[in-house]
Amino acid sequence: MKSCLASSKSLIAVFLLAFGLFGARVQAQELFEGSAESVPLEIERMYSKGLQYLAQTQTAQGTWSDPQGSQPAVVALAVLAMLAHGEDPNSGPYSQHIKRGLEFILSQQNKETGYIGTSMYNHGFGTLALAEAYGMVNDSRLGPALNEAVKLILRAQAQNSMGAWRYSPQSRDADTTVSGAQMVALFAARNAGIGVPEEAIQKGLKFYLQCQSGDGGFGYTGPGGSNMPRSAIGALLFMLAKQKSANPCKAAVAFLKSATFNETHYFHYYLYYASQVYFHLAGEAWEQWNKLNVQLMRTTQKADGGWDGSQGPTFSSACSLLSLALNYRYLPIYER
Repeated sequence: MKSCLASSKSLIAVFLLAFGLFGARVQAQELFEGSAESVPLEIERMYSKGLQYLAQTQTAQGTWSDPQGSQPAVVALAVLAMLAHGEDPNSGPYSQHIKRGLEFILSQQNKETGYIGTSMYNHGFGTLALAEAYGMVNDSRLGPALNEAVKLILRAQAQNSMGAWRYSPQSRDADTTVSGAQMVALFAARNAGIGVPEEAIQKGLKFYLQCQSGDGGFGYTGPGGSNMPRSAIGALLFMLAKQKSANPCKAAVAFLKSATFNETHYFHYYLYYASQVYFHLAGEAWEQWNKLNVQLMRTTQKADGGWDGSQGPTFSSACSLLSLALNYRYLPIYER
């Protein structure tokens, strides 16, 4: 097991080194720019194998048995990985798995407050799953649950002195990782037709501006200590806000392209956000990233179809699949 983990870390390091230092010289491969029908067979095989792994390891309660697999956030990401493949959530081969996951997320929502789980990480990703499933899954509970979840995010922001979010709805301070989950959930909810005030989006972006360092990257609770996962989150948020050409977004992208990623503990978390950033960049940047990512996913996918990582196999597998899911563009949040 240790040798396998070391091998995976080495492959990840090679991937990041190749993209960060030699990306401009990589021959572009047109893996995807058109419709879902043009997705290469290699990606489809990997994705199908990964979905089979998630389906086979899901419990009857809609969760997964690894320590992180019972967290609403991880369940949400696994459900999103299924929806992102274009699976029919009502009658397709993974419909029961999708419904079990959503049932679990709904069961974790406080009926009085709308709060999902016991942390805003769980709430943000849980809300994202509800937003992406709303209108796709035949379940009349999703709309009201999504609406209440969004209201909680907005209430938490309104009472936060930073105009953002941290671990609980009552937090008075904020950080860029928890806030990123709430912001993406708000964008997805708005796409789904839920009322999200533009003021809330702008307040959230203002917090990120306060956390952006001189190198273009983003710190945790303020400027300084930039790293690639947080910078990928920040860049994505400005892109979702249709501010790709704004200087903060350009600076964050420049940081991502030039910085060295020297730790793998949060690699799949980074992969999830960074893949979306490069997808929004489109063109050669996306083609190069996608080519290298496909190679990495193929090399690190286990025989059972899953992926290993420091945050557990369910989280790592879901994030790996979602990094490939940009090739399909089925989820509304995955539109340019």
